Amino acid sequence: MLREELVDLNAFLAVAEERSFTRAAAKLGTSQSALSHTIRRLETRLGVRLLTRTTRSLAPTEAGERLLGTLRPALDSIGAQLASLGELRERPAGTIRITLSEHAADTVVWRALEKLLPAYPDIHVELSIDSGFTDIVTERFDAGVRLGEALAKDMIATRIGPDLRMAVVGAPAYFEKRSIPNTPQDLADHKCINLRLLSNGGLYTWELEKDGRELRVRVEGQLAFNNVQMIVRAATAGFGLGFVMEDHVKAQLADGRLVRVLEDWCPSFAGYHLYYPSRRQRSRSSWKRCGIVHDRAVARCP
Repeated sequence: MLREELVDLNAFLAVAEERSFTRAAAKLGTSQSALSHTIRRLETRLGVRLLTRTTRSLAPTEAGERLLGTLRPALDSIGAQLASLGELRERPAGTIRITLSEHAADTVVWRALEKLLPAYPDIHVELSIDSGFTDIVTERFDAGVRLGEALAKDMIATRIGPDLRMAVVGAPAYFEKRSIPNTPQDLADHKCINLRLLSNGGLYTWELEKDGRELRVRVEGQLAFNNVQMIVRAATAGFGLGFVMEDHVKAQLADGRLVRVLEDWCPSFAGYHLYYPSRRQRSRSSWKRCGIVHDRAVARCP
């Protein structure tokens, strides 16, 4: 149907319902002469008379009544659909795909979703748990959640979490046979539990900092995992020192199953940000060049 035909039909409906060119013209915001011309054009195109006009009355003909029977429900349906589109504009709806680490999902995002989803039943959320970095453009994610220090410059980011800290921890039984380390150099005399990076398969180098002095320490021990929960489990069992987000060991530190050491070498750092692409996109290789893919961020987002 042409746009002109739809306009003509809407004009006929107004005249037939108002039974007056004057009232219909006022309703449609047009002149009586223009409206009369529209109705004549429609009747000429259809080849039938739709309205019976006298000096005192106006009424649909038999053909006009039949057309009205079709037009009313059709236009009502179109109006209802347009109204529903307006509701979508005012009420968030649709599916959102987000890539993020398990730690970010557990400590920040899920807590927000528990409050958000009941209030917005038309929103559907898919969380893809991934410790490495995902090209959200190529993989067609709507957004990602990573640490603020790991975001590319061409991403639009909004902070959604507080500052975070790492923690060096060991079990009391472990320290019964070994002295407590006071400096990062002392870690050479200890069994440490390594983290295998998912990004490049290498072992994470522990990053410590105090008074602006940064140290990267390669540690050794009997165990290595690519899962933080296993590092916590092994440390709690006394197999060595672990280096994890303090959130992961909050309960163990509170009840004494783990002891924290080198705390003054573990400053806070930028927390999680929700990010999404700006209009200018970059390839994954360019993300590496600008620093979005690097071991530090991956290790801190297991």
